[in-house]
Amino acid sequence: MISFQCDYLAGAHPKILQRLNETNLEATPGYGCDLYCESAKKRILAACATPDADVHFLVGGTQTNTTVIASILRSHQGVLCAEEGHIACHETGAIESTGHKVLSLPSPDGKITAGQVEKILQADRCCEIREHMVQPGMLYLSFPTESGAIYSKKELVDLYNVCCRYGIPLYIDGARLGYGLASPQSDLTLPELAALCDVFYIGGTKCGALFGEAVVIRSEALKRDFRYFIKQRGGMLAKGRLLGIQFGVLFEDGLYFSICREAVLQALRIRRAFEEKGIGMYGGSTTNQQFPILKKEQLAFLNERYRSEFWADAGAGRSIVRFCTSWSTPTQDVEALLADIAAMPD
Repeated sequence: MISFQCDYLAGAHPKILQRLNETNLEATPGYGCDLYCESAKKRILAACATPDADVHFLVGGTQTNTTVIASILRSHQGVLCAEEGHIACHETGAIESTGHKVLSLPSPDGKITAGQVEKILQADRCCEIREHMVQPGMLYLSFPTESGAIYSKKELVDLYNVCCRYGIPLYIDGARLGYGLASPQSDLTLPELAALCDVFYIGGTKCGALFGEAVVIRSEALKRDFRYFIKQRGGMLAKGRLLGIQFGVLFEDGLYFSICREAVLQALRIRRAFEEKGIGMYGGSTTNQQFPILKKEQLAFLNERYRSEFWADAGAGRSIVRFCTSWSTPTQDVEALLADIAAMPD
């Protein structure tokens, strides 16, 4: 069975495993206070062109989101988010468990607009009984979104300007950041994205690492005591060098970007194959996630050889299904899928 179910099926890039093996018996300080973490931070700051930012390593995405959001918000505040955002529907109420409400906004493609955010913030400022309701305290975005959409530079500029005008931080979830930046539709570079938010994270778990996410904090006000929050949320890895080594390798010689670019190229081949077969697609994703709308017979045909993920019911006996490539997707698996897409029933 060939799997296109998600982008965290495999272990880690061989170069990471090699470096971990080479350094396995070294004795280093714990909790991220080692030379490997320091070196990785420098490489990330150079790649982001943010020399004054802070970098912190955590283990997984939900842990990172809860830690960052809880560190920013006061007890009476909530976080604005697209209704299909990861913190709104795929984190088991993790944000709510920290005492903060997720304030979701309509988002057909997972994206929210500057106009939506400004409308909410303006209504809050003008409300005569505002102290009786949860105050919007920050904005959360995913890049790319859960359905593979990406924000343009102009959209991000507009959103960040609104946040700055109303004095709330903008936080970008970059679990699939490498795939978003590799999209041919993207007009953003990593330094440009870094300059248009207060905090973001670079996803490693889905982009070549065994595990790990790198939080980059630009805002001086949000840097204070962040390691305390990491520890309190269970995110401070005793063997922190395991994270530093992995990100050091990913940001050596452009590896992070090259492996994500290859995954996107493979995903776009899959998209073209579905379109050439006359299959409709849900959304316009140009990232590593593709969402064909399949009839029951077509899905049954592909399910004989491939694992994908059910996304939504499209009605009339059809399903929206996610096919996901990653840094580890073998070319021969893609070739096999392309042939079977061409051969599946109309």
